[in-house]
Amino acid sequence: MHAKDSGFTLIEILMVVVIMGILGALIIPNVIGRDDEARLKAARNDVRAVGNALDMYKLDNFNYPSTDQGLEALVEKPAGFPEPKNYNPNGYLKKLPVDPWGQPFVYLNNGGRFELYSLGRDGQEGGEGYDADIHYAEL
Repeated sequence: MHAKDSGFTLIEILMVVVIMGILGALIIPNVIGRDDEARLKAARNDVRAVGNALDMYKLDNFNYPSTDQGLEALVEKPAGFPEPKNYNPNGYLKKLPVDPWGQPFVYLNNGGRFELYSLGRDGQEGGEGYDADIHYAEL
């Protein structure tokens, strides 16, 4: 075996680089920019999960937590009114949830019904597209 026979030629290396460039040009645009879409789906799933935990809380305790008790009532037994009579000793969630953009969910108890939503990417009321609020009642 000669020294010339081992290794790759410049043409072979250039062909591999060109093929990788073509693949990168086709794949990368499809992957980049989808992080907002993934966060939106995660936010919808998280709102559903918190809403389901609130429903389980109500099944056990006959009321949703008050606005003052907040979503913290799903993690630790709350004080105040309404007193949870059959609180699950393990809680209803392992930790206090935040949306995929790092903001807390908004929870309001409206006397027997509740509002639960994420403020979306912009963290402000209203908005459109990825900035739109994600309401439990609309899922």
